[in-house]
Amino acid sequence: MNTTNNWTIKRFEELTTYELYDILALRTDIFVVEQTCPYPEVDYKDIGSLHMFIRECDLKDAEPFSCESADTCTSKNCNKIVAYLRILPRGFSYPEVSIGRVSVREEFRGNGIAREMLEHAIAYIAETLGENEIQIGAQEYLLAFYKSLGFEPMSEVYLEDGLPHLDMLRRG
Repeated sequence: MNTTNNWTIKRFEELTTYELYDILALRTDIFVVEQTCPYPEVDYKDIGSLHMFIRECDLKDAEPFSCESADTCTSKNCNKIVAYLRILPRGFSYPEVSIGRVSVREEFRGNGIAREMLEHAIAYIAETLGENEIQIGAQEYLLAFYKSLGFEPMSEVYLEDGLPHLDMLRRG
């Protein structure tokens, strides 16, 4: 794996209030508004999870920001988190470690950042957490994408929050 971007991984209590706000805003924009899915986004699993993300300024080809307070700026367009996922410990969602809430801001999709983020998360889980199996609840339309990362289906399609999902497992 060749990671070219500067990813951040933090425990819940390490997140700044600005980071947490930006994470929740991104997830709400995608999972509630964009996917028209009126179900609770905050599920209390964030508290025990690891949070992996990247801000626009940390992308390899990012333009420098002119904002003097880019980390705390309240402008919607200033140095926001553009890609995010959370790593859930064993037993939070599944018996295995899990990856969830995979999110990429709409204007940053289609350039490979989701793949890079997941490859980085998979490597982190194996190398730092020492875990060899990862289970996910994937949206059905992303089946081929997750299969390309080594995940295999292990359930039939089911509805979660009104959207077709299936459980997938990645071994070693």
